[in-house]
Amino acid sequence: MVVVLPTKDREELRKRILSAVRDMYTEVASCPSKEFHFPTGRRACEYVGYPKEELDAIPATALESFAGVGYPFAARVINDGDTVLDIGSGSGTDVINAAAGVGPGGKVYGIDLTDEMISKARGNISKAGISNAEIMGANAESIPLPDASVDVVTSNGVLNLVPDKVAAFGEIHRVLKPGGKIQISDIVLASEISEKSKANPQLWAECIVGAVPEPAYLDIIREAGFDDVSVIGRIRYFDGSSSESTKKAANQFGATSITLTAVKR
Repeated sequence: MVVVLPTKDREELRKRILSAVRDMYTEVASCPSKEFHFPTGRRACEYVGYPKEELDAIPATALESFAGVGYPFAARVINDGDTVLDIGSGSGTDVINAAAGVGPGGKVYGIDLTDEMISKARGNISKAGISNAEIMGANAESIPLPDASVDVVTSNGVLNLVPDKVAAFGEIHRVLKPGGKIQISDIVLASEISEKSKANPQLWAECIVGAVPEPAYLDIIREAGFDDVSVIGRIRYFDGSSSESTKKAANQFGATSITLTAVKR
């Protein structure tokens, strides 16, 4: 993993953050047997709550590079015939799971920043025999879909990595149909992180520094135009890390994973 120096230039920092994130998840895609400072693979799926029967229906090559932080499908908001967008689709685990939920009459889109993950997800969709899913290279801050075009947006451990969360949730609101829903698992904090730590783009890729305190996170969602914002699950995600330093940092800032749902007003 490439070490990136901090900078006080906001736009340059944004570019370096996105580069650090790409570097991290390129490794997760390309070296799935490597031990990372966060849980990965089928073991991580089981740890965060995915049922065995759902995992058994997904190719092992998708599960091996899973790096989500929760089980957003606990929201049970995806219905037959829906159009679903997965933000940060990774190796395709949640796209494939969503495709099973929408059935042949529905459609699933996935967007991701990392070329290796995009390629891997497309291969896994083909392996799974799915014809109603499409993966695109894109950033959550600028989603390449029309206004009011999807019924559900799902995301798993991704939005904490996005530099401009206000823009991202604005985009999520834009692409959802009126009454559309979100199901999101993400990292939130109990306390604020220092500006010095926030200025280190390498730490963003480690899933803690990019996160914000839970009340602020939920306020961003409400201010984007969502009602009925409800936290339906919570786990001590970083307890599953093999890295003592990561566990220490998570404990220091009260980093935890929440799963939530909300409705576009």
